[in-house]
Amino acid sequence: MYSAAAATTAASSSSSSPPRRDFISVTLSPEEAVGAGGYNNSKAWRRRSCWRKWKQLSRLQRSVILFLFAFLAVCGVISYASMGEPWKSLTNKSLDDQRTEPESPGLKLANPVVLPAPQKADANLGDYPELSPQKPPKLPHARRGPSNLQIKPPWRDVRLKTQHDTSRVVEEPVQSDKEEKTEKSVISWRGAVIEPDQSTEPPSSKIKEPEKPSSVEAEDQKEPVPINERQMAVIEAFRHAWKGYKDFAWGHDELKPLSKSYSEWFGLGLTLIDALDTMWILGLKEEFEEARKWVAIDLVFDKNVDVNLFESTIRILGGLLSTYHLSGDSLFLEKAKDIGNRLMPAFKTPSKIPYSDVNIGRGTAHPPRWTSDSTVAEVTSIQLEFRELSRLTGDEKFQKAVDEVMKHVHTLSGKNDGLVPMFINTNSGQFTHLGVYTLGARADSYYEYLLKQWIQGGKKENELLEDYMRAIEGVKKHLLQRSQPKKLTFVGELAHGHFSAKMDHLVCFLPGTLALGAHNGLTADHMKLAEALIETCYQMYAQVETGLSPEIVHFNLHAQKGQKDVEIKPADRHNLLRPETVESLFYMYRFTGDKKYQDWGWEILQNFNKYTRVPTGGYTSINNVQNPSNPEPRDKMESFFLGETLKYMFLLFSDDIDLINLDKYVFNTEAHPLPIWVPA
Repeated sequence: MYSAAAATTAASSSSSSPPRRDFISVTLSPEEAVGAGGYNNSKAWRRRSCWRKWKQLSRLQRSVILFLFAFLAVCGVISYASMGEPWKSLTNKSLDDQRTEPESPGLKLANPVVLPAPQKADANLGDYPELSPQKPPKLPHARRGPSNLQIKPPWRDVRLKTQHDTSRVVEEPVQSDKEEKTEKSVISWRGAVIEPDQSTEPPSSKIKEPEKPSSVEAEDQKEPVPINERQMAVIEAFRHAWKGYKDFAWGHDELKPLSKSYSEWFGLGLTLIDALDTMWILGLKEEFEEARKWVAIDLVFDKNVDVNLFESTIRILGGLLSTYHLSGDSLFLEKAKDIGNRLMPAFKTPSKIPYSDVNIGRGTAHPPRWTSDSTVAEVTSIQLEFRELSRLTGDEKFQKAVDEVMKHVHTLSGKNDGLVPMFINTNSGQFTHLGVYTLGARADSYYEYLLKQWIQGGKKENELLEDYMRAIEGVKKHLLQRSQPKKLTFVGELAHGHFSAKMDHLVCFLPGTLALGAHNGLTADHMKLAEALIETCYQMYAQVETGLSPEIVHFNLHAQKGQKDVEIKPADRHNLLRPETVESLFYMYRFTGDKKYQDWGWEILQNFNKYTRVPTGGYTSINNVQNPSNPEPRDKMESFFLGETLKYMFLLFSDDIDLINLDKYVFNTEAHPLPIWVPA
């Protein structure tokens, strides 16, 4: 125990006495302390001492200490879990590296393989193996790329051995015989194979660089189908049109072949970009290479210019994406990303329904000067392109913007058995000009893109299919009629309950779309309707003096002696070299094999050559299809003549179903093929 004695000294009365000092003296007696159970440095004594100190703490202090201990314990568990997997992977990788070392002790791999070598497709699967439904493992340096697609060349010369200044590095697949080989990089001209992206989940918002497509050796491909005489005639027509463009309009939007000049719309080389994938499909190497150089050097989107969202999407964005998929050249994807980003301001509206016009240099958008409406076809026919851009880049903003439009339109009132009005307001998001329904201008491709988005996404988006099926039933109920005297089935228009026997040439996209739906498992009566409508579209050519269809026809509903089914008004008798009938002929021949569709297309090509061909180069639209002696040329070659009409002609005359296989690709409304994400 402790003992203490205290002593104090008082101040003396004398002046010499020492100063006063106050202190306490403490004496510790170890023997007594030990004997009385005091501190002895034993474990038992330390435990009792700590417990007394713990009990002396307040309840708040004890709670704080317990909380800190619990927090540290949780952090420790989390740290262990996060560090354990990498440590395990590191250990496994180390073991794998040891296993992959050559047996010879004197040889080691200087650069171990990071990505596994591609497996050779089973011979029974053909040239288009099914994509595995399993999600691929996330490997180092693995990048999102386009689907496993392959274009079959019509010529034996299928490999382009020249390399571009941008150094497109493409690795050939390595054989799966466990031998490490370094293959020489090559570019296959027509047989580009693109690495599969088997994941069907929505794209990440993080931008990823796409993996460059790999080419395949010519011996691994099916024997190419030789080009026939009719296809050669299409190639000759294309070269003639291209000569005029190159000589008089190079780098400009459209050729004026008669005046040997050009017209400008956006100032972005529309004809050249629209024709890129056509040249690739036709095998025109020199022309393609020349056009590619222009894209690489001269195509600049940083311009103070207003462009139409719809037209620039289907022609420029669609054309660049398609050419990227066919060629594997990343230049075109980079340009596609650039224009795609510059078009995004159009979606900054109160309703998320995009404006019609965008200034791609300033980053601003606006509706037309005369209205705040956009046309329904324009805002619902940009989805294929923006969705594919999201899939390639991994940036979901593009798909999100266009998907919101489709979901909004899906919920709107104002439809008539699935048929939609022609206009929609960008402020309110509601249909305007109600009561008018057509499958012609301003509404046509809305119906086309319902089906094609459903196909593009792997047939999983049921709302799109429901809207499409309902719309076709609406067409049958409200818009189908038969003409006299040949009883041709045609699609008219409905205006406030009044039926009009007017049919735009644009409506001739419908037979091909119906046939495409039937091919993808929809009801068989869609194919029967397609067969009836393609006959009508052909008669729109055959019953006209030049053998070329006018822009608009009116059908006779009552039989009269000496009268044809087709009646043409003076304001409607022009021909713009449009592709819709040839497009549907291509689908019909591809799905039925009926040679009459090729014969009809051949007649149309001959009449284009007879009445629209300009001797110095190019083709021209005409003002009067009813006057063979003077069809009144308009001095303008639309970009879609090269981008669509001649492309569909070439495919129509081909007997190679793998030349743009319709189970692997879906065409946008400007005839630019884009990959189906999950092949059927």
